Amino acid sequence: MTLMAERPVMSGTRPHSGFEELLHLLDELNVPDGYKAEIVRGSIVVSPWSKGYYLEVMELVCDQLRPHLPNGHRISYGPFLYVFPGFESAYGPDVHAAHRHAHRTTSNQLDGEALSFVAELTSPSTRTDDLTDKAEVYGRAGVPVYLVLDMQEQQAIVYGSPSAKGYELRLSKPFGEKLDIPEPFGCTLDTAGFQTPES
Repeated sequence: MTLMAERPVMSGTRPHSGFEELLHLLDELNVPDGYKAEIVRGSIVVSPWSKGYYLEVMELVCDQLRPHLPNGHRISYGPFLYVFPGFESAYGPDVHAAHRHAHRTTSNQLDGEALSFVAELTSPSTRTDDLTDKAEVYGRAGVPVYLVLDMQEQQAIVYGSPSAKGYELRLSKPFGEKLDIPEPFGCTLDTAGFQTPES
């Protein structure tokens, strides 16, 4: 298989493959260095890892939200796979907050219903999925807050009030401004420093 930078690659899995089979394939997949794999719309998608400056943005998000976490929750970034069987999706969000119990397992497939917060930093290859499919799945699955940091448009979009139809709340601000983060966090996120560096 040939992988191209900044372009997701479908594994060639059959659309009628069962979700459990996809999870097994994902677990066995030998992903090349510099790439991560998720299940999006019933297919395995391989996309490149984040750019270097994304790390600072992810740390800024964690630092600001950590004091406002729901009781028993922790926030982090990194390659953890959260599974949504009812939506045949499994995502590795850039930043994630979940109840500590979700991590007390030997499995690498974590319970998506334990999430209280998810943030995705877009790239040209992931932007469409981050703004559409993931917003729908996270909202319908009941994740209380979903933050999209649109690195191409230099804006922050937050979704809240999840329901069976998806998120009912959507707010956005350009990078450099402050964005209200809905409950259960009920705080303000300062997006200063989220902009693409000059060089």
